[in-house]
Amino acid sequence: MHTPSQLLQDLSAGRHDPALAALYALDGTAESLDRARERAEHVVQCFIDAFSPAPETSAALFSGPGRTEIGGNHTDHQHGHVLCGSVDLDMLACAAPNGLDVIRIHSEGYPALEVSLNSLAPREEEKNTSAALVRGVASRIAELGYRLCGFDAYVTSNVLSGSGLSSSAAYEVLMGNVLNRLCCGGALDPVAIAKIGQYAENVYFGKPCGLMDQMGASVGGAVAIDFQDPASPVVRRADYDFSASGHALCIVDTASSHGDLTDDYADITREMGAVAAYFGQRFLRDVPEKDFRAALPALRQACGDRAVLRALHYYADDRRAVEEAEALENGDFPRFLALVNDSGLSSALHLQNTWSIADPRQQAIPVALAVGRELLGGTGAIRVHGGGFAGTIQAFVPNEKLAGFKAGMEALLGSGKCHVLHIRPQGGTTVIG
Repeated sequence: MHTPSQLLQDLSAGRHDPALAALYALDGTAESLDRARERAEHVVQCFIDAFSPAPETSAALFSGPGRTEIGGNHTDHQHGHVLCGSVDLDMLACAAPNGLDVIRIHSEGYPALEVSLNSLAPREEEKNTSAALVRGVASRIAELGYRLCGFDAYVTSNVLSGSGLSSSAAYEVLMGNVLNRLCCGGALDPVAIAKIGQYAENVYFGKPCGLMDQMGASVGGAVAIDFQDPASPVVRRADYDFSASGHALCIVDTASSHGDLTDDYADITREMGAVAAYFGQRFLRDVPEKDFRAALPALRQACGDRAVLRALHYYADDRRAVEEAEALENGDFPRFLALVNDSGLSSALHLQNTWSIADPRQQAIPVALAVGRELLGGTGAIRVHGGGFAGTIQAFVPNEKLAGFKAGMEALLGSGKCHVLHIRPQGGTTVIG
């Protein structure tokens, strides 16, 4: 670790450019590296301004990235397979021990918060707040037997709000990495940090999320997860150099709101669960596909056609998530793209999560997918992103078509709606220690 002033000097002199380039300049351009360096300098200077640290204070830079779902749309809650990945948008923090029993955080654009380490029980008034996530992460690390220490942190974020990139998981992973470095000697691995983040979100924040978001943010690269046992998911990296694919990852904001979609999301889980219940099971993972297909006529009567279609999507997309990881590991990017396209088609036709029946006039995702498919002209891949019904779409766009694709999507949806990202090889990490 470095004193904040030394860290600032070294950043300005370019001494940490290799570490920054590995996370933030995945397109290989000097412009991206310059932006990363300026952002890191900004965070350190803001830390100095916010906390006036003593000259001998040792500080470090930490990152918690956003994540993107790549394969397995609505398969995780049926104990299936998913493929996700960390992206080069993140929460970046400058942090240092403060010698107190309190965590003090200044997040850019938000009120400062303090969390006492002397009282780590969940607080009802903190539900749905950042303080709950900080308290929850700290509490779980203490439960694992580590001695906590207070720290100060200044945090900035470029994880897009409402983008499906999971800013809450990025924040949890960021806090987990800070505490891991300062209090645990680096003993916690990325999977452990992801589980700690999920605990904080479930128990303290009050959101009953699965583990995909935290795993995608924490592990890094493309991450294949098998949720057969959700308490102990099988996690492995699907190693592939996306920068060598000749494609960019675009997350496109369709300017449609996720508000009032709780029933839409719940219906997917309920209907898939109803099909599983027909066979005496809670989850489709536990129903052999051959049994499901043999019972299709009876299932249509018992559960309804939409439930049957959604179950058909589950079985196919569960397989595809595995096949996508295998395609990446084999370096077969054309096969990967074909599977992503198939997944998008299945989500639209079978899962039916591209628009809400509660508001049929709002079909921003289908419109964006239609125009995006035309812009791609039979190349790349495109699909709904995340939970669906509103929000974002995802596209893998050939580099030579990127400018035209971005211009076409923003002509439809508005300036700044098409975000060009990269799958970054590192998840949550100490950027400069």
